[in-house]
Order: sequence, then structure tokens, then C-alpha cells
Amino acid sequence: MEKTRNFLKSIGMPQGDAYDLPTSKKRFSDGGQYRFEVPGIQGPKVMEALLEEMNKYEIALHRITQTQGIMMLTDNEIIAMVQLAEQSGTDLILAIGPRATTDTSASVNTPEGVRMGYRLRGQEQVVRAVEDVKRAAEFGCRNFLVYDEGCLWLLNEMRKAGEIPANCRFKVSAHMGHGNPCSAKVLEMLGADSINPVRDIQLQMLAAMRLAIDIPIDIHTENPKSTGGFIRHYEVPEMIRVAAPIYLKTGGSVAATHSWDSTIEDARKRAKQVALVKRMIDTYYPEAVQSKRRGN
Repeated sequence: MEKTRNFLKSIGMPQGDAYDLPTSKKRFSDGGQYRFEVPGIQGPKVMEALLEEMNKYEIALHRITQTQGIMMLTDNEIIAMVQLAEQSGTDLILAIGPRATTDTSASVNTPEGVRMGYRLRGQEQVVRAVEDVKRAAEFGCRNFLVYDEGCLWLLNEMRKAGEIPANCRFKVSAHMGHGNPCSAKVLEMLGADSINPVRDIQLQMLAAMRLAIDIPIDIHTENPKSTGGFIRHYEVPEMIRVAAPIYLKTGGSVAATHSWDSTIEDARKRAKQVALVKRMIDTYYPEAVQSKRRGN
């Protein structure tokens, strides 16, 4: 294997998983090592409840992610969520709606469908996905959750060509199933602004991924029952140390599924999970630097 490992090194890739768990020196633009993200917030009322609860805990929230899809939101709901994000200084990420789970194919719902993830089937679905982005962008949203590599490439090309706003940013979903440094590098080259690897990625794998890319990594600190249900709070301090800059995707264990229709009470429970993770950081890695603001 030595020849293969040496070639990986020659092209700037780690030679294997980073079992020595090196400390990442990379940071967000404001010097922060970590930020908080809460997923599964599907509408403005629940988003407002989450923000109110986070204020009670006095913890900065940097991202809120809607996961059901832009096409499931009315114009007024998008406008309201964009306004709430702006008022709170939080980034709003909207999921691109047309995807495998809403297509006219049964493939994704079969045992073999797991290999498909949420990827798009056919060019018409790609066109519809772009239309979803354009619609939300018109109302001021600039952050999008992407489920397909081809769609990511196209959106990046459109961003460069001025077909969509140049400040649009794209987050790669964990449902794309990537979990190694080479795949992460490809996604970065395709235009990803942050990458959410597979949910059970181990620390040595995460550390190697950080060695390969410069963009933020988004990592689940916990998961819905449908994607394992495991809670990784005790690992968070090491996640930050080896993978900064990192978004800590927290609150998922409150939901049963990825696209769970969170209630106001669920939002409060998700905020509590953020507070529990923050306690772990303050106890076991108190010198870790949290970003004070949203953005790059």
C-alpha cells in the first residue's frame, strides 16, 4: 500500500485516516472554531419559537435548516423565515425541494433505493431544483441544502455566470452519503461551501477529511431514530479540535425522521439539546472559540 499512500501524499491528500487526531489550525473568518446549526425547522412559527428559546439560553445560533423542501413553503412563509433570520443574525438554509423522495419513482422507497440517496432522477428534476433555488433567492434566501452532485455543479456554474446571486451558498447534505477525504475534495471542487459527511463518521476519518479541505464541515452531534438515533455529545470537544471550522448540527434526536414536521415544543427541545452540547464544550474544551456571528 505504500506506493498508493505516497501518491495520495503527493497530491495533497492524507495517506490514510488520521489516527493521530491532529489539531486543526483552520478557522472561520472571524477566528471561531465552531458554530451551532439546528435542522428540521420547517416553518416560521417554529423558527420563531426556536430563536426565542435560544435567547433564553444565551447561546448564539448560526444556522437554521429547513429540510422538507422549498416547494413545500408558501411565498409568505419564505419571506417570514428570511426576515426572522435577518433580525436574529442567523443564516437560514432552505432545502431544495425536488428530490428523490418527491419524484414519481418508487426507487428511493425500495431496499435498493438507499444507494440512490436523495439524488435527482432525470434532467427535468434538475431544472425544477434550479427553479426552487431561484424562487427562494427572489425572496432573499442565500443558503441552500443540496442533495445531488450534478445539481451542485450546475448551481455553482450558474452562480459564477450571474444566473443566480453570486453570494448564494451551498451546503451538501449527509444524504449524499460522503465520508472520505477524496470525496470531500471533489465536492469542494464542485462548489460546495460546507459538507455534511455521513452521520457515523469516526474521529480519525473526520480528522483526515479536515486535512483535505478548507471549507467548513457540518457534523451531526445527534440523530433522528430513522438515521441511527445515536447521540455523540461527549465526542463534540474532539470533533471541534480536529475538524475546525465546524458546524455542530444539533437537536436531531428530537425528531423521528429527517423531514420531521417539528412543533413549537420540538423547537424548544432542540434548543435544550444545543445547551447540553454547549455544556460539554465548556466542560471538556473550554478554550474552544465559538464564532460570534454568522457568515463565512
